[in-house]
Amino acid sequence: MKAIVLKGFGGTDKFWLEELPTPAVDNTGMVLVKIRATAFNPIDFQMRRGDAESKRMKSPILGREFSGVVVKKSDDVTGFEIGEAVYAASGSMGSNGTYAEYITLPQEAIARMPRNISFPQAAALPVASVTALQIIHRLNIPPADSVLVTGGAGGVGLLLVKLLLAKGIHRLVVTAGSEESIRQLVAAGCNSKQIVSYRSKEPAAAVLAANDQQSFDYCIDLVGGTMSELCSEVISIHGIYADVTTYTTATARERLFNKGCTQVNISNYAYQLKNDRQYNAARLNEITALIEAGTITPTPVFNVGTLSVEAVQQAHQILETNQTKGRKVIMEVE
Repeated sequence: MKAIVLKGFGGTDKFWLEELPTPAVDNTGMVLVKIRATAFNPIDFQMRRGDAESKRMKSPILGREFSGVVVKKSDDVTGFEIGEAVYAASGSMGSNGTYAEYITLPQEAIARMPRNISFPQAAALPVASVTALQIIHRLNIPPADSVLVTGGAGGVGLLLVKLLLAKGIHRLVVTAGSEESIRQLVAAGCNSKQIVSYRSKEPAAAVLAANDQQSFDYCIDLVGGTMSELCSEVISIHGIYADVTTYTTATARERLFNKGCTQVNISNYAYQLKNDRQYNAARLNEITALIEAGTITPTPVFNVGTLSVEAVQQAHQILETNQTKGRKVIMEVE
């Protein structure tokens, strides 16, 4: 099979196209999938650079989510048929990463793809939707409470906003940084009063004004850094702060402590570290049902092309410079 391989940590020049053996289905409960599309996430470039996230690497082939078609399976697999369209947040559970033509996974880790969307749209869903659903389930926000979401136009943010609105949570304020991001949030169901530019001269005053000058019961931080400080400034005493990045600053941590806030750490690979193969697929089954019912819609995508070093390099550059503009970056694999 063709695959894009990382040859040492560093810049995007470390990627090479290679011909490798197709993974074998030689264990019980395994499924071989022909990848049709894969999506890119910040953890990809963090791994490429050799950051702490590189500890999660199982293969020099990066990529942690995909959509595709089942082409082979071990004899004991009963949940999926040859030719069936599937998707997965593969993480470190697969034979290799997803910048490749094929991957093998335990049957418990994959889910049936929504029938009413394309392979590129499906590839953009797994990581973001598993993360968004973990936030929804763990916070269990009462409909009457107020919520601030930073980075609402990102991959996780757009799905999270749609899920919050579907649950009847309307005291919602989201931050965005560009006109395109604002358009994506409006398309997701937000009104203009709910969207605040984090580039405002006084962003804390702007988000409080959007919440009728009330501090927030919940702050869901999808960005970290200065946005963690914004959250710590506008959150209420004993409020709940959901950290999805681990990038809180010392200032934010001090303010959150002084207010007696509860911090909830959101990790989309926590269950994988405990070798729980079923968690991700169970969340994806929820997403499949929601999309097929029309309750939520897929994330907008930006296609960098087909499987190639150039496409991977472009995708990493877009993510690393924060130029996604409210779209999930994907690559088709033909």
